Amino acid sequence: MTARTAAISRATKETDIRLTLTVDGDGGSQINTGDGFMDHMLTLFTRHGLFTLSVDCKGDIHVDFHHSAEDIGICLGQAVKQALGDCRGIKRYGTAYVPMDESLARVCLDIAGRPNLIYNVSLTDRKINNFDCDLSEDFFKAFCDHCGATVHVDLIRGRNSHHSLEAVFKAFGRALSEACGIDGRDGAAGAIPSSKGII
Repeated sequence: MTARTAAISRATKETDIRLTLTVDGDGGSQINTGDGFMDHMLTLFTRHGLFTLSVDCKGDIHVDFHHSAEDIGICLGQAVKQALGDCRGIKRYGTAYVPMDESLARVCLDIAGRPNLIYNVSLTDRKINNFDCDLSEDFFKAFCDHCGATVHVDLIRGRNSHHSLEAVFKAFGRALSEACGIDGRDGAAGAIPSSKGII
């Protein structure tokens, strides 16, 4: 199978991002977003999805981290889309439940070519360290829009906001890994997993 990799560069007046992704990776990451908590979340996503991911982001964090979080989501979505190509043989759907101590998160996704985010995450904290917790939704929205994926994110329960977002990002990694996986039957046939014949 051809290596499923992507390299994305995005430079605006707000951010300058270089991102590389290997879908069939080893869980290794080199992450520098400008925010320690976001680095932690992307490291967890990569490790539990068994991707290989490098992110280097120089953003206008003196203004806010919003532009960086959103643009990283854009780049990750573009990278997944680029790496999967026409999506031949992939499972397309992925679901993961992940507990993190008292927190439990569920992510269900469909690499369908139709961007949609349903984000049902209620946290007890507005911020974790310097990270504005609302930015996680902006990150996922940007990912969906640029990957062409439908993603449902549900925090089923949780007390500690750090644990809750850890569970969310781990579940996202595992669900995306499952959806990107090669189906034993469709993969062998090189089929596109849609009755339309195109994703």
